[in-house]
Amino acid sequence: MRNVLIGSRSSALALAQTKLVVDSLKKHVPTLRYRIIPIKTSGDALHEKPQAVIDNKSLFTKEIEVSLLKEEVDIAVHSMKDLTTDLPSGLTIAAVPPRGNHRDALVSRSKEKFQHLPGGARIGTSSPRRKSQLLAARADLQVVDMHGNVDSRLRKLRSGVCDAIILAAAGLDRLGLERHVTEFLSTEILLPAVGQGALAVQSRENDNEVIELLSHIDHGPTRRAIEAERAFARKLGANCKTPIAAYARTTGSKIEIDGLVGSSDGRKVMRSRLASDNVDAGKVGEELADYLLKQGAQLVLEA
Repeated sequence: MRNVLIGSRSSALALAQTKLVVDSLKKHVPTLRYRIIPIKTSGDALHEKPQAVIDNKSLFTKEIEVSLLKEEVDIAVHSMKDLTTDLPSGLTIAAVPPRGNHRDALVSRSKEKFQHLPGGARIGTSSPRRKSQLLAARADLQVVDMHGNVDSRLRKLRSGVCDAIILAAAGLDRLGLERHVTEFLSTEILLPAVGQGALAVQSRENDNEVIELLSHIDHGPTRRAIEAERAFARKLGANCKTPIAAYARTTGSKIEIDGLVGSSDGRKVMRSRLASDNVDAGKVGEELADYLLKQGAQLVLEA
């Protein structure tokens, strides 16, 4: 193998993230030539339509995964939170690099922090997870539906469509836009999306040469945390319209995970934490999901 073709969404953020993966691979295996192949997904096309409703997570990954299965590219790089919890047959997550900032960031026009925003302030986000938790923390706020890439959301904020927006901190970091952040929201206010801040590097599960290459950039603690979060979401039957959140972290052999389910209006939110020495991180995530289900989580989600 001399040339490595890497599939990526064509957005500025996706390409910046893929470049991070390429730069890391070059440090470990500089003898290979790496080429990024931008691939426009159905989700990207819909994002350009103001009234689009995106309710299928795989719209952001399907075309790239098909390209990988057809052997048109050797590797695919995704935002972990864009990946469905069940991967297409024949593909595997061969590497999970060290996680970036897992938090959500508030960007406000007035530079007021979350707790100091005036009553009735309009916050832009298209995420049911964010909407549920924002309204649970402050029922006096208005949540305005907002789609689009990072740049378009910042433009809408400046034009007065809303008073503040919520964006993933890692995305702002990777685009060099940290200067816009008013406040990094604590996970006590806004628990992140499953996999937020992490990248998934996919390969074909039978491509041992590529899997060996990607082993150089796999970060064990991040992988374990992500496995717990994804198992939590899988057990709850999460999709992109489900107000579900999880954040796991590891210390030595111990793994700790916070999980949350909420109603879309934020009136009902269930949250719990589990710490375990179980080496099977997925089992820890499932155990936390089982606990919340026994407490009535399914009724909250259906509400």
